Amino acid sequence: MELSLVQIQKPLETNFILGNSHFIKTVEDIHEVLVNTVPGIQFGLAFCEASGKRLIRWSGTNDDLIKMAQDNALAIGAGHSFILFLGDGYYPINILRLLKDVPEVVNIFCATANPTNVIIASEGEGRGIIGVIDGDKPLGVEGDDDIAWRKNFLRMIGYKQ
Repeated sequence: MELSLVQIQKPLETNFILGNSHFIKTVEDIHEVLVNTVPGIQFGLAFCEASGKRLIRWSGTNDDLIKMAQDNALAIGAGHSFILFLGDGYYPINILRLLKDVPEVVNIFCATANPTNVIIASEGEGRGIIGVIDGDKPLGVEGDDDIAWRKNFLRMIGYKQ
């Protein structure tokens, strides 16, 4: 078995979700959940088919995000994995619960805008995702000023009253 890292290639602020699913209809079902949940959502989705033709299946509403998803899915190359890039102003928090309810979705590795490395295991013709390295390690524990900033920030962006 060989281990390797694949760095997600994306603009710094772009949010994405990386997960595993188990069936070719993943692409259509995730597409439907997104457009029915957030009208006008901009996204690109790619899915690594693990058997049959073993193609990168894809969908989306934004050509640049679709291309980004296809390129990253090819680099990851892990069977039954999917990667979903969200357009500016769209966030995982708004879709993650419903995405997890898609019958084919087995696991979510991360939902982030951070720089991310995917830890890959390869054996023969197969590849799988072991996990991810999401962002950087903590520098300390938040203090009172940090708690006040966090609470203010969540209210400023509309997630708390």
